[in-house]
Amino acid sequence: MIPYWRLSAYYFFYFAFVGAFAPYFTLYLQSIALTATDIALLMSLMQLMRVLAPNLWGWLAERLGMRIAIVRLSALASLAGFSVFFFTTDFGGLFAAMALMAFFWSAALPLVEGLTFAHLGEAGHRYGSIRVWGSVGFIVAVLALGHSLDHLPITAVLWVTAAILGGIVLCAFVVPEAPRAPAQRETVSFGDTLRRPQVQALLGACFLMSAAHGALYVFYSIFLVDIGYDKALVGWMWTLGVVAEIVVFMLMPRITQRFSLRAILLFSFVCAVLRFVMIGWGAGSLVVLLAAQLLHGATFGAYHAAAIAVVNQWFPGRLQSRGQALYGSLSFGAGGMLGGLLSGYTWETIGAAWTYTIGSGFALAGLVWLFLGWRGSHDAPAQAPDPSARGG
Repeated sequence: MIPYWRLSAYYFFYFAFVGAFAPYFTLYLQSIALTATDIALLMSLMQLMRVLAPNLWGWLAERLGMRIAIVRLSALASLAGFSVFFFTTDFGGLFAAMALMAFFWSAALPLVEGLTFAHLGEAGHRYGSIRVWGSVGFIVAVLALGHSLDHLPITAVLWVTAAILGGIVLCAFVVPEAPRAPAQRETVSFGDTLRRPQVQALLGACFLMSAAHGALYVFYSIFLVDIGYDKALVGWMWTLGVVAEIVVFMLMPRITQRFSLRAILLFSFVCAVLRFVMIGWGAGSLVVLLAAQLLHGATFGAYHAAAIAVVNQWFPGRLQSRGQALYGSLSFGAGGMLGGLLSGYTWETIGAAWTYTIGSGFALAGLVWLFLGWRGSHDAPAQAPDPSARGG
């Protein structure tokens, strides 16, 4: 029996945390008088730990055969780390709390993804019906908290986020372990795969795509509030992006029948170049902002769906977990960290518009690298498992 509702509940709370934390925690940090650089440093710890933690915890889970035990430990430790925010506003204390929470929180999702597919077995096509509850959780959290903050003090962010982490703890203890698939012998090594020019181009471009999103994830909410939009609208803007992402995930089977994965990725990078220029220079127009958020369906939804599909194909069998860990570490980890840290510096020196323009430049560099490094003759066939696993 597939533990459908227990897995769905875990995804719901896991991404509800993202919906509460990513848009609004920076507003809390701003309220306690931290500088943009301090905020960027703290938030970059989430990306830094996504470089380190998944590979370390994944290796440990494989060696010990204790995936669900590590998932439960990470849930408890994440809540413990976040609880420190209630007791200090000192930067050193905040830094230690964020590092602790991020290190353990980043460990869980790759292991839960593996558990989910192990439980599904040959019913892997049902993955999307489970993962979609994560998007629902994100939307519920971002909208509910956004509207609440127009009437409640900013410290409500702490209480709501802690409650959601408590929900993750409960779900972690009801999700069962899953049987492991037998090991298979592979004819291609991990190193040989990494030496292929198209693989290097893909991973390099993914690094740059996440760097392009750095200012969005760190400063988008602050940016909108500072130029006069209310917090409820901030919540709706984040929600619009996720809705666009969900629609693209649902349409991906049809899209991949008509276009190659390479073409989908190139289109996503073009959209990213446009999107961040629109945010940086057109934020005074709500219409421009709405259009830019709709492009999230391409710059995250189509991009991420196509990217993990290609990684699944180019890193087959036992190489898949290492390939996906490398993709996550380089893109959402290292790339996100670079983009977040750089935006923290440029936000106060050259301003928001040019900071988002730099993000557009990262996307342009990724587009060129991908176009030149991955020629059509090396195109991956446009067939893949349901790709709606969120990275950000």
